[in-house]
Amino acid sequence: MSRRHFLIAGVAVPTAVAAAGTARAQTVTVDQHTTFTEAASAYGVPASVLAAVSYSQTRWQDHDGTPSASLGYGPMHLIDGAAAQEARDRADKPGTQTVDTLGEAVAASGLPADQVRTDPATNIRAGAALLAALQRAAGRPTGTSTDPASWYASIATGSGLPTSQGQLEFADHALGSIRDGAALSLADGSRLTLPARTVASPDAQRAPLARRASQAAAQRNVTGPVDAPAGLDVEWIPAPYEQYGPGTGDYGNHDLADRPRSPKITHIVIHDTEGYWDGVLKLVQDPTYVSWQYSLRSSDGHIAQHLEPKDVGWHAGNWYINGHSIGLEHEGFAAQGAPWYSEPMYRTSATLVRYLADKYAIPVDRGHIIGHDQVPGTTTPTIPGMHWDPGPFWDWEHYFDLLKAPLAKHTRSRAVRAGDVVRILPGFVGNKQPVTSCEAGDPASCGSKDTNFVTLRVSPAADAALVNDIGLHQKGQPASTEVSDISARATAGTEFVVAEVQGDWTAIWYLGLKAWFLNPASRPTAYAVTTGVQVARPKAGKATIPVYGRCYPEASAYADPADVQAVSPLIYTIPAGQAYYVMDAAPPTDYYKAKTFSLDTPNDHIDIVGQDKYVQISLGHRIAFVRAADVDLA
Repeated sequence: MSRRHFLIAGVAVPTAVAAAGTARAQTVTVDQHTTFTEAASAYGVPASVLAAVSYSQTRWQDHDGTPSASLGYGPMHLIDGAAAQEARDRADKPGTQTVDTLGEAVAASGLPADQVRTDPATNIRAGAALLAALQRAAGRPTGTSTDPASWYASIATGSGLPTSQGQLEFADHALGSIRDGAALSLADGSRLTLPARTVASPDAQRAPLARRASQAAAQRNVTGPVDAPAGLDVEWIPAPYEQYGPGTGDYGNHDLADRPRSPKITHIVIHDTEGYWDGVLKLVQDPTYVSWQYSLRSSDGHIAQHLEPKDVGWHAGNWYINGHSIGLEHEGFAAQGAPWYSEPMYRTSATLVRYLADKYAIPVDRGHIIGHDQVPGTTTPTIPGMHWDPGPFWDWEHYFDLLKAPLAKHTRSRAVRAGDVVRILPGFVGNKQPVTSCEAGDPASCGSKDTNFVTLRVSPAADAALVNDIGLHQKGQPASTEVSDISARATAGTEFVVAEVQGDWTAIWYLGLKAWFLNPASRPTAYAVTTGVQVARPKAGKATIPVYGRCYPEASAYADPADVQAVSPLIYTIPAGQAYYVMDAAPPTDYYKAKTFSLDTPNDHIDIVGQDKYVQISLGHRIAFVRAADVDLA
């Protein structure tokens, strides 16, 4: 059963609404909510400071008591350092001592640790006690009426972030949230706000921390060709380019190239690591493993760069996408372990992606900033093995807000009709779609988590069967709600053409099928796209057209017949009468040949460019390509 946000659940609603069992949208001023004001009064902390710290840590979310990848709990993201150390000891990985803000908060408040982990109100009280204890220890004043700027150093230290740079960025963000205001929209239409207010300068407390951050940055390994915006916390940890065996192809873990001159960079692929930071860094430095351009740490958003964007990482499971993309691995888990991603990591990731998109002329939309789960298989047999990270718990709408390219831009809330293009925008917080089996063998292990998609069904009814993906389920298995099964999920920010509307239900063309999702006018989950719309339809006279997972050249483009790559259609087809949103009307048609270690190998490390033209479309959960000669664009 879905539960409402903890700040909304306690807001009084009219008796008639409550009796009807319906959830009415509410507007809540967070620093005036009793959960925050009572904690603030109990420990002498300004309510605005508590609200801002919680917003900067988790955007006022409690994640149902589950921990982040850095074992932070609750809306204050209090880190269970003792549990983290125990996990390291069991794995015989000593690592760096973790800050134990949960333990410190329990000691300062006297509250039970289990309740601090699982009950949001208790978690906020414990966070308030921790901030007050830090403030008193430093000899600074407490009290609900003190200026938020006087809490800067306590906010930084209490953040639990392991680096001076991380603490500096966190405290800046928290005070900025008070100065500029902050807001969060929920899937049920409710809105949480923190009003903007005047804040004094924190420079006296900020300056010493900024000096420590600068000193640490000077000592960090940035001797390599770091490609990132100035001021972002990035170090260079190179992925090796080494020959590890006698054969010319016995090398790893990437390929040298001259991008974006050739091939062109067109996509950024968002991954999660499915492992913890130390282990991930070991893997990317293994010449027999795979590679990607950047890794991001959960605890503070720190970034390690491994490859220059000019070189080709081995990360997407599709050589064409590898050749045209930059890969970002985010510390975290799509399902098992810690199924949510930290705010510091979202923020630094967005800062990096904005920079890369601008530098390499990559469109900032869901056709070019994609998840690994959107990468198509290259051939039909490869489809079932394609990855599905970052998964249903990555907040695409929030991420694009941070990219300063909100997904609601150029959309309109109105009744949609057949032929419209809609963008899926269900909201994330409170969007509790069915997801099961986060832990193997335990269907209920996902609980009731916020998700980034709408569920697709074969007819307009809540009990109708799920739409199936015949490429994923090639043995005839039905679609399921298992966390790894992307068959019936239309993800936030993706666009589709409306096929039909019946009452509160909208059907879209999806994988060659008509797929229905709940889209009531009172609380829409998709909005009509108003500008930049282009759709692809099979040309007149064609009963069906094929679909591809890559844009490879025609055979005549290859100088050596032995190099020819088969242009293999996938299992999907598009029947006449259907239409699909065009994500890119002119993706590159090429094959980057790189099969040997040495750059001196004749006819290798070359980009073979074809004349055939393709179109990138939003086919289903994953992107796909069709031949331009097979479609009419309108």
